Amino acid sequence: MRTVIFDLDGTLADTSADLIAAANACFRGLGHGDLLSPVADAHTAFRGGRAMLRLGFERLGHGGEAEIAEQYPVLLDYYGEHIDVHTRLYDGAAEAVEALRAAGYALGICTNKPEDLADRLLMRLGVRDLFGAMIGARTVGVSKPDPKPYVAAVEGAGGTVARSFLVGDTETDRATARAAGVPCALVTFGPDGDRVAALEPEALLGHYGDLADVTRELIG
Repeated sequence: MRTVIFDLDGTLADTSADLIAAANACFRGLGHGDLLSPVADAHTAFRGGRAMLRLGFERLGHGGEAEIAEQYPVLLDYYGEHIDVHTRLYDGAAEAVEALRAAGYALGICTNKPEDLADRLLMRLGVRDLFGAMIGARTVGVSKPDPKPYVAAVEGAGGTVARSFLVGDTETDRATARAAGVPCALVTFGPDGDRVAALEPEALLGHYGDLADVTRELIG
């Protein structure tokens, strides 16, 4: 079965403001105030919790892996409780995904967000039932760009890797697709914008209204 696998953060939904808020809650708890900007640091937000904590500690001129490891569970707890304060699906995403499902495509999620948080967010956004598989960070023991999570997402959705592709927004997604031997479409409405073209994906997606055309182009 033809299958489309989606990244979540920065691809289906703009989660940056809630992610940044969770990191800033850690720094406030340490007495430093808000160190990260939901606008200027959105790029880092999509690299994950540890990347945000690392950036904040760098701005303080101290802190290391031990401090990041200590604060990471605090970040996850705060984020889990405030997961959809600012987060919204990108324009047209739900409608485009629903159209693919109605057309007979298998659909899944492959994200480096912890699986329980990804499930919770998609349920809050009202689109969890659209996806036949949910593979998060460490669900299969490794994370993207290792191809195993992608393969698990395709198979979990009932699809075939050879007739699939990945929709993402970062170099990690590009590398994952390459490792799995499948095409990749990168969105240009994330924080990296048109700069993702330099990663040479098989397709660029400027709006979810174009997803059906991109899908036909890549896997028929």
